[in-house]
Amino acid sequence: MRDDATTNAATNATDTMGTADTTRPSPPGMNRRGVLTGGALAAAGLLGLGIPQAAAAAAAPPGRSGAGPIGPSDFTAVPASEADTVTVPAGFTADVLAPWGLALRASGPRWRAGGGNTAAEQTVQIGSHHHGLQFFPTAKGAAGSRQGLLVINHETADRALLGGGDDKALAAQGISVVAVRETGGRWQAVDSTRNRRITGDTPVRFSGPVTVDRTARGVLACSGHGVTPWGTYLAAEENFNAFFGTDDPGWRRSEADVRYGLSATGFGHSWHRADPRFDLASAEARPKEFGWVVEFDPGDPSSVPVKRTALGRFMHGGATVTEAAGRVVVHSTDAEDGEYLYKYVSDGGWRELRAAGRSPLDHGTLYVARISPDGTGEWLPLRHGQGPLTRAAGWRDQADVLLRARLAADALGATPLGRPERVAVGPAGDVYLALANSNGGSPCAHPGGGGVPSSAGFAPQGDPYGRIIRWQENHEEQGTGEHAFRWQEFLTVGDPLPASDSAFAAPKGLWFGADGTLWISTGICGDDLHGPSPAHREAGNNALLAADTATGAVRRFLTAPRGAEVTGVTATPDGRTLFVNIQHPGERTARWGAPDAGDPGAVSTWPNGPADGRPRSATVAVHRTA
Repeated sequence: MRDDATTNAATNATDTMGTADTTRPSPPGMNRRGVLTGGALAAAGLLGLGIPQAAAAAAAPPGRSGAGPIGPSDFTAVPASEADTVTVPAGFTADVLAPWGLALRASGPRWRAGGGNTAAEQTVQIGSHHHGLQFFPTAKGAAGSRQGLLVINHETADRALLGGGDDKALAAQGISVVAVRETGGRWQAVDSTRNRRITGDTPVRFSGPVTVDRTARGVLACSGHGVTPWGTYLAAEENFNAFFGTDDPGWRRSEADVRYGLSATGFGHSWHRADPRFDLASAEARPKEFGWVVEFDPGDPSSVPVKRTALGRFMHGGATVTEAAGRVVVHSTDAEDGEYLYKYVSDGGWRELRAAGRSPLDHGTLYVARISPDGTGEWLPLRHGQGPLTRAAGWRDQADVLLRARLAADALGATPLGRPERVAVGPAGDVYLALANSNGGSPCAHPGGGGVPSSAGFAPQGDPYGRIIRWQENHEEQGTGEHAFRWQEFLTVGDPLPASDSAFAAPKGLWFGADGTLWISTGICGDDLHGPSPAHREAGNNALLAADTATGAVRRFLTAPRGAEVTGVTATPDGRTLFVNIQHPGERTARWGAPDAGDPGAVSTWPNGPADGRPRSATVAVHRTA
């Protein structure tokens, strides 16, 4: 059961900033292992997570104790949950660290429990719908595990929970950068000159084959992320089509509009009535300025976000950065049902390109995957002038190919997948892909079509629980070279599900700890939470699970509050603190109904409790208690 008094006290404490931070963030580690863990700077010595004094499993962990990294056998799995709290194993705890609405300065506007903060106030407060997450140390050595910058992506805003109008929803989007510090065993946000917000109105720059001959603004729908070897942050713009629409009955969709899910009604938002950028019938409409991977320097508050167009335009699920033979490789997905898997490879070594004043993210080739049921795969280049991507076939130049990457991938014969989400690369270089589900048109599935890989071949659309596949790039097979790979299923979610301590559905987030543990976060949508299928009931609330990639053993480590997903995961260099994002607690579910402006706490009141009544996405800081 939730301890509302305890949760209230802990959350209220986070609404006051701590002492100032004046140090400079350290760049990510440059060793191969650090790069291959997605720029995770350090170990995720998994540490359990619970809201301050949240519920915990009664049994003691069966494995080793201490402060080292934790694997699937090092704790007693928590049971599936329906509770409106965060639950973790015995021996672990966590603090609410960066909730939606926390002011970025001690002098900034305080959180108003009734949702009464204005749009202007929201631009200097932590945004909503926390997703991608990265910790950047701001000191060297052991001190770097006690202070740093958190970079947090904000995917969207729920009007029923947010309060305010479209201008506030626009301000709640984008990215937050906030300094954090551990003092007396507890993490808190602190004042820093680097604390900043990037929103739907922030000036941005375009670089690469696609150019924009006007002042562009806005970073929207940020989901997953990546970190480059040179220390910058990559934010992936995903469902930008949600915010476009028009009231003009004469507007007609083009082929590209249809393919990118742009429609007069959008996802029910009314931004087009307040800002012509989002009115599809207006000459000022700017849908082509969204759907990119965005780079910026978190240590420089004056840095202008740059949209790196060589990585293609689609609903990016992430931007996982690795390195191969000195070249930068960025894996991404088009995170809708029936869409594709992509990777980008720089034309040369990233160090050499940067020394010559050229961005490794501007000069390279984007590939899309064709995956065969026999366990083989091939990377197909989206390169103008090759194959079907010619001027004679209607493709003007490379910029056109990248702007219409979905249609280019269609033309190449890429393989549709069942809601491809996050990619993670293990210490040995093996690549893992989460396929969340393919629900054949249910409200939980994004628009799209296609199938999902299975051991028996490619199943038709209709994989309601999801799976994880993995592969190794094959550089040895004669005649295929660097464009070939071999894949296999790693985990397949079935009905009935396995033992209750490993039951899960809708895997979306993947992240490797430095010890090689694969952390899986789930995103069962509200229509499926706790039913109607037996498998979804068995899985319970969304969760964070630890997987042993050698044995396939999986244990549930954390459960989320009602209506929430578990999204971003990152850690301090020493692995003793884990940061986890809890996204959109309190959103509509089939089991508990839907919130509205009059009753925002109908589904959840986490983390503040009934006295506040308004659920808040939040980053929580995890640490051991034993």
